[in-house]
Amino acid sequence: MSEKNTGISFFEKYLTVWVALCMVAGILIGRFLPAIPEFLGKLEYANVSIPVAVLIWIMIYPMMMKVNFKSVKRVGENPQGLYLTWVVNWLIKPFTMFGIAWLFFYVIFKSLISPDLAKDYLAGAVLLGAAPCTAMVFVWSHLTKGNPAYTVVQVATNDLIILVAFVPIVKFLLGISNVHVPWDTLILSVVLFVVVPLTAGALTRGHMIKTKGQDYFENTFLPKFGNTTITGLLLTLVIIFSFQGDVIIANPVHIGLIAVPLILQTVLIFFIAYLGAKAMKLPFNVAAPAGMIGASNFFELSVAVAIALFGTSSPVALATIVGVLVEVPVMLALVGFANRTQNWFKN
Repeated sequence: MSEKNTGISFFEKYLTVWVALCMVAGILIGRFLPAIPEFLGKLEYANVSIPVAVLIWIMIYPMMMKVNFKSVKRVGENPQGLYLTWVVNWLIKPFTMFGIAWLFFYVIFKSLISPDLAKDYLAGAVLLGAAPCTAMVFVWSHLTKGNPAYTVVQVATNDLIILVAFVPIVKFLLGISNVHVPWDTLILSVVLFVVVPLTAGALTRGHMIKTKGQDYFENTFLPKFGNTTITGLLLTLVIIFSFQGDVIIANPVHIGLIAVPLILQTVLIFFIAYLGAKAMKLPFNVAAPAGMIGASNFFELSVAVAIALFGTSSPVALATIVGVLVEVPVMLALVGFANRTQNWFKN
């Protein structure tokens, strides 16, 4: 697809600016038009926001249409990228998140944060670290021209692992034997954020190719959705930050303190996966999403679980919300770095 058709020059070139404006817009809506987030907040099931789910469909539906299921089958023929993803996400990421967060909250920021708050902020960080990205990774993969089939398999396998590994890892790292993570939230998140858009994309792709042909589908139909992913991302940010605007405004200093270890963790994990992919001589369209899925978090799940376990006003929930606040700008910076260094890899 050409730059003219995809709108890259307008949306993607200045995406950081649009993201910042949408965050501010969301906070202002939550502050001065609270009836809007109050109404939207009622539209949820199993602690999952239905409006956010719809916008995530808008984000990732165009990318799901690009998935050729024949190429998905071929992913298993060269699974090194999947091995890298699994090792980074499940054997490294949760534990580095715990270690970095503990160091900052209990040692470096000891004079600024009470022990009780340190414990709560650490719990929020662990919830983020134990949930690798599901929905948003499709956006980062799109922006780095990642392999759509590989990204889908990455996400699908991570979702299966989340179902069995998320609770034990959180329990182990926090030492809380009675932590209860609502299974309906986990399962519904997987269905809404992966199964539904993937099914819709596959059905659309099959129908359009059958009725209009491959050339029409790739060169005429798909370009019509060029700006859809970015639009969905920006509207999602407006809604999320309208929900949490008061919390963010009321805790400016602590938001900065929480953000430091989260940013360091994001950058560290990205480079572990990205440089690992380089060492394994993987192609760029596999290396980039491998780095992105490890670095970013399944914040929809983390925020939902934090609220379900500890309440909307808890410091634990605040820590997961800060994860949303810092993730998008940091991930955009990492997307830019990856695109500038794709010559490191063989395509």
